[in-house]
Amino acid sequence: MRRTALITGGASGIGAAAARRLASDGWSLAINYRSRRAEAEALVAELRGVGAEAEAFAADMRAPEDIAAMFAAVDARFGRLDGLVNSAGIGLPASRVADFDAAALLHLMTVNVIGVMLCCREAARRMSTAQGGRGGVVITVGSMAGTIGGRPGNSHYATSKAALDAFGVGFAKEVALEGIRVVTVRPGVIRTDMTAKGLADAKHAATVAASIPMGRPGTAAEAGAPIAWLMSDEASFITGCTLDISGGGFHIASAP
Repeated sequence: MRRTALITGGASGIGAAAARRLASDGWSLAINYRSRRAEAEALVAELRGVGAEAEAFAADMRAPEDIAAMFAAVDARFGRLDGLVNSAGIGLPASRVADFDAAALLHLMTVNVIGVMLCCREAARRMSTAQGGRGGVVITVGSMAGTIGGRPGNSHYATSKAALDAFGVGFAKEVALEGIRVVTVRPGVIRTDMTAKGLADAKHAATVAASIPMGRPGTAAEAGAPIAWLMSDEASFITGCTLDISGGGFHIASAP
């Protein structure tokens, strides 16, 4: 029987790369999007083209009612949920702490932290063997930024991602005996739509590359592949931890 995974923010970037890899591994895919309907539908068509069952589901991670409705719609379409990839996330323009905007911070934390926590709530209700489920896997996309406070001006984003490390460990311990594994992956700089503008500047791109031990940003596929492996039975004894997908971390002294 096919296993089903829901990927939030799955229309592009790391989420889409994970979907492609999971499709090749035989998973059925529920692709969440907020505004990128065309991209989500194009990805669904691509996945169906390689034989996977796939469907797109709209939901805004800022809206608890959207999250609940999305999970109910996935239930109705696929009849089961075996995996969740929390890939939806946003960034903010660089800002010194003295210049923080409260509304922008609330938006950031609502999407990057509370949205993830509510998706995990819905997944636990469906996967937990204590609640009649069959178990499952939850992978959350954090960030290496959370380990160093972010690059200059990005302490707000780093804080939202650091929170996911702590939550993932606590969640994993809570559901370990209920058949659910939980892992947070922490990408470094990955070439996605979120980083494209900055990396298009040659000087900035060179500075970023110099701060990575492997000397380059990663690709979305290089992040999607380990996510898919962590979702597989080969990773059956891995939970409550983090995996860095970062090209070796950071040369702190060289970071911009």
